[in-house]
Amino acid sequence: MPKAPKSAPPDQQASEASLAVTPSDVTAAAAAIRGSVMVTECDQSRTLSEICGCNLWLKFENLQFTSTFKERGALNRLLALSPDERRRGVIAMSAGNHAQGVAYHAHRLGIPAVIVMPIGTPMVKIENTRRHGAETIISGKTLEEATEFARAHGKAENLTMIHPYDDPLIVAGQGTIALEMLASVPQLDTLVVPIGGGGLISGMAVAAKSLKPELQIIGVQAQLYPSMYNAIKGEHLPMRGDTLAEGIAVKAPGRITTEIIRHLVDDIILVTEDQIERAVAMLIAIEKTVVEGAGAAGLAAVLAAPERFAGRHVGLVLTGGNIDTRLIASVLTRELAREGRLTQIAIDIVDRPGQLAAVSALLAEAGANIIEVSHQRTFSDLPAKGTLLEVVIETRDRVHLDEVMKRLGKAGYTAWLPARR
Repeated sequence: MPKAPKSAPPDQQASEASLAVTPSDVTAAAAAIRGSVMVTECDQSRTLSEICGCNLWLKFENLQFTSTFKERGALNRLLALSPDERRRGVIAMSAGNHAQGVAYHAHRLGIPAVIVMPIGTPMVKIENTRRHGAETIISGKTLEEATEFARAHGKAENLTMIHPYDDPLIVAGQGTIALEMLASVPQLDTLVVPIGGGGLISGMAVAAKSLKPELQIIGVQAQLYPSMYNAIKGEHLPMRGDTLAEGIAVKAPGRITTEIIRHLVDDIILVTEDQIERAVAMLIAIEKTVVEGAGAAGLAAVLAAPERFAGRHVGLVLTGGNIDTRLIASVLTRELAREGRLTQIAIDIVDRPGQLAAVSALLAEAGANIIEVSHQRTFSDLPAKGTLLEVVIETRDRVHLDEVMKRLGKAGYTAWLPARR
């Protein structure tokens, strides 16, 4: 465990005294869950550090048994139940990771559990939750609608609600991550943490600021769901659409967490879907670790604003790895396309024998590998004697792709990239 907390300035002590979670709560949570939740590695990534221009450490919470940090808060809350509450059982609402944390530890402790998950929750998270033995109910188009149903169902069945983030015991449990990170890497001066409802960053901020008051804590939200950003900065940015980071797509942040974040978090950054996708792909390609969109949000923020973190000792939490395999394939393929390594090309050719062979030979000479080929004679705006040839090719990078396009042009072909038209 880290050394005893340093003393915060008197004005900070006064403002923190009214917060719902204290450093001692986080320390107590660490003792409570010790031995039942993995102390995950916090390792430096030399390659990502070079790319980002800072010293970057990764906390691999995606390697927990349920592939999510949510186990920590869920277990801390379950251990606080009275014998009668344990007998009656619990209910939770979640887009997936909190559900798995509650389901797994409730089953391990012999506590009946009902989990309400909104429509659209990734199937991998639904199946994993069921596999842990919980009764699973799919209800509500949003997490907020699922919450309303869970409250009503829990009241009717006399079940104890285990909230995913707006609960002091949940917040304290999540904060144990900061204790482990600072114990492993004392030189950290910045933590970049994803924000959904705010439970993770709240707990980490309470713990980290007590140990290193000067340490910067930066929150990250998906640009499509800037709920905490709006609450803290007084903005009214819209919340809409499907995000790859569905684990932090929360429209209504917690009351407890908002107050802690207002006092202890230094700033909140918004990241785009493209930036999140790139971060997921880079973690797979470089670190060989699978992280869901929400878990990659911290890296996305550092990649988006490297000047802000230049030269600093930055800690990132890879919060979860529960991502659908089909979605992984899509993310990786789209990243290849962005890098110019996988590209669809449309070519206007004359409809006569030998044209396909000629184009194939030219592409081969240029060092491009043909992945797919499609002829389109009917549904195009080309003349009747023309054919639209669509090929998907593999190239080394964008420079190589540009060389291929130039060769096609010099050979007399009209070729273009449909995605850029």
